[in-house]
Amino acid sequence: MIPFRTRQATSHLLSTLLVIVLVLAIAIVCWALWLNRYIVYTRGGAVLDFGIDLNFPEAEPADPPAPTPTVDIYYNEGDNAITPITSELKQLTGYHVTEAMLQGDIAAISRQIQQLPTGTPIMLDVKNIRGDFLYNTSLGYLSEKVDRDALQSMVATLHSKGYYLIARLPAFRDYRYGLANVNDGLFNLDRWSLWMDEDRCYWLNPASDGTLAYLLQIVAELKSLGFAEVVFYDFRFPDTDKIYFTDDKAATIQKIASVLVKTCTTENFAVSFVGTDPAFPLPEGRTRLYFQNAAAADAASLAAQTGLADPAVKLVFLTDLMDTRFDSYGVLRPLPIEG
Repeated sequence: MIPFRTRQATSHLLSTLLVIVLVLAIAIVCWALWLNRYIVYTRGGAVLDFGIDLNFPEAEPADPPAPTPTVDIYYNEGDNAITPITSELKQLTGYHVTEAMLQGDIAAISRQIQQLPTGTPIMLDVKNIRGDFLYNTSLGYLSEKVDRDALQSMVATLHSKGYYLIARLPAFRDYRYGLANVNDGLFNLDRWSLWMDEDRCYWLNPASDGTLAYLLQIVAELKSLGFAEVVFYDFRFPDTDKIYFTDDKAATIQKIASVLVKTCTTENFAVSFVGTDPAFPLPEGRTRLYFQNAAAADAASLAAQTGLADPAVKLVFLTDLMDTRFDSYGVLRPLPIEG
C-alpha cells in the first residue's frame, strides 16, 4: 500500500513534468516557425541562410486585392462553335526589348524601332517575376524603375504604325500576387507556408481558378493596349519535389495552356509559351513555342523533336547570337541600343 503522501507527491511531480513537456513542445513549434523564414529551397535541397535580409520592401503586407471578376470561358467545339480562325501566323524575325533596356530612355528606343520596316515584330517585357508591372494597370504593383507612361505611349505609337507587338511576362512565378493571394500559391509539403524558390519568389498554382482568372485579365488588358501576341515564360511547375501538389502536373499544364489559347486567341491575336523542352504540349490554335538560349547547333534538332507541322512559323528562338542557323525558324534578338 503506497502512502497517501507519497501518492500525492508523485501526482504533483507528474503534473509538473507534463507542464514542462507542454512548454517545451510549444517552444519547439515557435522555434520551427521562426526558423522557417531562414530556409532557402534550392534544387539541391533545403539549407539555412541566416544572412538573408528580411527587411526588403517587397515583404511588406499587401493590401487586400480587388475581388476577381467572373471570367466566362468559351470553347470552340460542338454545334455552337465559334467561327474557326483563318488568319495564318507568319514567321517572326524581329527584336526583343528587355526590362533592363526599358529602364533607360524609352523615347530613344521608340525612335530606334521606328527606323525599322513597318510590321517588324517587337517583343517587350511587360512584367517581371517580382510581380511588378511595367505599364499602368490596376491588376498589380506598378514598377517604379520604368517610365510607365512613356512605355504605353510607345506601345500606342508602334501599334498605330503597324508594328507586330509581342508582350512577354512570367506566368506562374509572381512574388507579389502570391503574397497577396496565398490560396492561389504552391505550398510547402507541410502546407504551413508557400514554397519559395532560390530567387525568393513565390509560384502560383496552375490548377487554381484564381490563377487562371488573373492570367486571363492580364491577357485581355494587353490585347486592349495594342499587343498582337502574349508570350508566357515560367509556364510550368517549379523544378522541385518540395511542393504539395497531388494532381498530374503535365496534364494540368496542358489543360491551362489549352484554355488560354481557346479563350484568348482571335484572328488577330496569339497566345504563346516559352518551353523548357521540345515536349512542351503546345495546344492547337494560334500559338507558338519559344526557346531561349538554345545553341545554334541544336536548332534543327529541337525543331524536329517538337513535332510541329510548321516549325518555321510555330517555333521561335530568343537569342543574342547572329548565327544564321536560327534563321530557318522564327528568331528574336535583343534590340541593339544606340549609345
